[in-house]
Amino acid sequence: MNGTVVISCLLSLLLLQATAEEEKVEEFISALRDRSHIDETLRLATEDKSGDYAVATEKLRKIYHSSIKPMEQAYKYNELRQHEISDGEITSKPMVLFLGPWSVGKSSMINYLLGMKDSPYQLYTGAEPTTSEFTVITHGEKIRSVEGIVMAADSSRSFSPLEKFGQNFLEKLVGIEMPHKMLERVTFVDTPGIIENRKQQERGYPFNDVCQWFIDRADLIFVVFDPTKLDVGLELEMLFRQLKGRESQIRIILNKADNLATQDLMRVYGALFWSLAPLINVTEPPRVYVSSFWPYDYAPDTSRDLFKREEISLLEDLNQVIENRMENKVAFIRQHGIRVRIHGLLVDRYVQTFKEKMSYFSDPELVFKEIVDDPDKFFIFKSILAKTNISKFDLPNRDAYRDFFGVNPVTNFKPLTAQCSYMGGCLLEKIEKAITNELPALLSSINSGKQPGLTSCEATGCGEKPKNRYRKN
Repeated sequence: MNGTVVISCLLSLLLLQATAEEEKVEEFISALRDRSHIDETLRLATEDKSGDYAVATEKLRKIYHSSIKPMEQAYKYNELRQHEISDGEITSKPMVLFLGPWSVGKSSMINYLLGMKDSPYQLYTGAEPTTSEFTVITHGEKIRSVEGIVMAADSSRSFSPLEKFGQNFLEKLVGIEMPHKMLERVTFVDTPGIIENRKQQERGYPFNDVCQWFIDRADLIFVVFDPTKLDVGLELEMLFRQLKGRESQIRIILNKADNLATQDLMRVYGALFWSLAPLINVTEPPRVYVSSFWPYDYAPDTSRDLFKREEISLLEDLNQVIENRMENKVAFIRQHGIRVRIHGLLVDRYVQTFKEKMSYFSDPELVFKEIVDDPDKFFIFKSILAKTNISKFDLPNRDAYRDFFGVNPVTNFKPLTAQCSYMGGCLLEKIEKAITNELPALLSSINSGKQPGLTSCEATGCGEKPKNRYRKN
């Protein structure tokens, strides 16, 4: 009889424990935030338009290879800017880059946006510094991880130029592929958190240079903070110096905002602006989003409606980047072409000045040293502004050319008048035609919804004899 009572009591306890665990599970599930607004705002249920842009992408690739790259190679532009454009970069999806101090919620935000919570490939998160790799999340037919050395070796990807940062970095580069509607439209890049008490050399690779590579190619840059990490140290200051000129792509995120009462949140918001004000020297400050980006529901007694509206605003911002991806790509290639053209004109001017100042008894090294040390004395830059429609704000740094010609002797370059061929045409005329006519026409056709087709000459390779406007008749 006593044994039966004991067994009955044990069963009752087990039943109560199981019921309590079920209630905890139900409470946990109910605490997870609804993600339906993400799909609605990003219109993930609609068909992706990337296939519609295939002709435009091919047209853009042809313009770059035929009109911009020849001058880029002839005057070694990549050794000045170190920004080589590959076919993978032209055809790549928009890139969203996540930067910020350690453990502010960058990885949790990506997990939330992609719904990766409790999946085998969710990004590891924690209160301590957890992300030590650069993690690239892209679309794939199946879920799998890709090693950095494989990503760099594959020329069809846009990450092959990362090989120049060394094998130590490639070991810290990881790719994750998965079939996801959002990843059909965009690529996410998670970065190691900034730790102010760690020297760059201890990472084993040039961290700032790698960050700059991703910054130069990002369509949208989320710089994430949380209320406990608002201090600005040397590494964060260096990061904002690297972001100079990309202010239009920067979005500041004050994450984990539901951990604070409304009054404290206002103080933290002001403190964030106070910390960042010396680092962002622009008239209009970047957009700041205040919310809590992770899978769980907002904390009780907080500004839930405000946080939800801020989250939807951020998603609309992301959707704009996705919708305008082709226009942004054309504008980027055109901007790159303008820089290559300016570089070619400057090198041509250095070459011409060197030849004018050389005499039979002159020492070539001393003559060119005088020119490169004081280009204003010979009106190198002013002559470019006088003869062409170039803004003085687009001119590169004069000191950069001292280093450039230190590696590349001026005698290695031909003047622009000699850069013409019967079949290929003149380099300057081709790049000017691309900047002023071909790329704007491609952009207009995209905006008007027309499919840009290939002309008959582009299909057959026909062409007329190029006219050399520098040759005297």
